[in-house]
Amino acid sequence: MTRQNPSLTESQYFILAALMDGPLHGYGIIKAAEQATDGRLRIAVGTLYGALERLERAGLVAAGDEEIVDGRARRYYRLTEDGTGALGREALRMRQAAAVVLGRSRDAGVAPA
Repeated sequence: MTRQNPSLTESQYFILAALMDGPLHGYGIIKAAEQATDGRLRIAVGTLYGALERLERAGLVAAGDEEIVDGRARRYYRLTEDGTGALGREALRMRQAAAVVLGRSRDAGVAPA
C-alpha cells in the first residue's frame, strides 16, 4: 500500500537517501548524510533516532538486523518500497521548485550561486 506523505524534512530526505544503497546503522546514516551534503548537514543522534522512529511509523524505513559491537546493540535500517517512492517524489518536488527559481534567475541575468 503506497502512502501519501507530506514533504520530507531535509534530515528525513538525507536519511532516506543514505539508505538507497542498502541497510545502515545509525552512525552510518549520520556519516552518509554528512558526506552527501559536503558536511553541511550534521544530524545529531537524538534527531536521527526521532526521525527514524517517525519514518518507521510512516512505513518509509524498516528496522532490520541487530548486532552487538563493543557491547552495544547496533540496529540496521533499510528503505522500504514506500520509502523509495517518497524519496523519488520529494526529489522531483525539489527539482520542480528549484526550476522555478533558477529559471527566473536566468531570465533576470542572475547566475545561480
